[in-house]
Amino acid sequence: MCCWCCCLDCIHNIPPLNLLFLHFSPHSLSSSAASAGGGEAAAAAAVAPMASISVPNPAPSPTEDAESIRKAVQGWGTDENALIEILGHRTAAQRAEIAVAYEGLYDETLLDRLHSELSGDFRSALMLWTMDPAARDAKLANEALKKKKKGELRHIWVLVEVACASSPDHLVAVRKAYRAAYASSLEEDVASCSLFGDPLRRFLVRLVSSYRYGGGGVDGELAIAEAAELHDAVVGRGQALHGDDVVRIVGTRSKAQLAVTLERYRQEHGKGIDEVLDGRRGDQLAAVLKAALWCLTSPEKHFAEVIRTSILGLGTDEEMLTRGIVSRAEVDMEKVKEEYKVRYNTTVTADVRGDTSGYYMNTLLTLVGPEK
Repeated sequence: MCCWCCCLDCIHNIPPLNLLFLHFSPHSLSSSAASAGGGEAAAAAAVAPMASISVPNPAPSPTEDAESIRKAVQGWGTDENALIEILGHRTAAQRAEIAVAYEGLYDETLLDRLHSELSGDFRSALMLWTMDPAARDAKLANEALKKKKKGELRHIWVLVEVACASSPDHLVAVRKAYRAAYASSLEEDVASCSLFGDPLRRFLVRLVSSYRYGGGGVDGELAIAEAAELHDAVVGRGQALHGDDVVRIVGTRSKAQLAVTLERYRQEHGKGIDEVLDGRRGDQLAAVLKAALWCLTSPEKHFAEVIRTSILGLGTDEEMLTRGIVSRAEVDMEKVKEEYKVRYNTTVTADVRGDTSGYYMNTLLTLVGPEK
């Protein structure tokens, strides 16, 4: 049985999608769109400024989209291009409304139908995209915790991304979705996972259980003090990274406060803490700390690295590539693309074209959008 077969049974336990997508940070734009007089349709169609997806304006109604999807999956053969064209050009709020409309019209879930009609990497990508963002992250976290290879960084990255790369409210929604789908808490499953040892385990538990202050206020004196503490914790090759200090600071401070602290660190020591952490070769906690700091303060750096890592070497890591694109297409993929171009002297589009094919490639390129 494939992972999607198991996952669909769990996903059916999650509360209605329209109760969850509201927690996804880019859709905080929805309330302002609605209050400005655009109404519910305008709110659902709101796209974050640095998102890469394009949405038709006006978009068809959820019922019209559901009927078009039904037409694409009925009869002999499936119209894959129609599915990509509809779902790839809708926001999370719109996709949730389509899913509700589809189930109401045809007495089956949209995800069930996609699962039965599609296959391979194309199915995985389109289903992951179609899911509610909180349910998606809950699924990704659960799969990462079930990996058999102990302490592999690419699987730990998933937990860091879920905990740090979105808003505090989104992480709360992920924890609710996880509990509904898997009858256990994300925090408890991370704490009991045999793949991690301390202090990494404590760090990950703190990250997934946090609720950070989302305001912009910062404390300059605290930034000076904690920049010094971080320096003391990470310097000294051949010495263990002082995990307790790192866990406390990175696991609790707001993103705005951490940004000021990291800038103070750079001013005081002439280089960023990420450069110092890169020098600690073979130190897994240092590598995870760097990923967490990037996700919290400059997520485009982390996800550019995720996408690049997925295509380097022999073969493509389709799971990682799909995750990197699907999870940021509605958030900041334009920033990721720019960072990618500067750092790797090529484009996300070129690398996706070079390493994928068929409907899978078309799905990813639809989400990536045109290069600027």
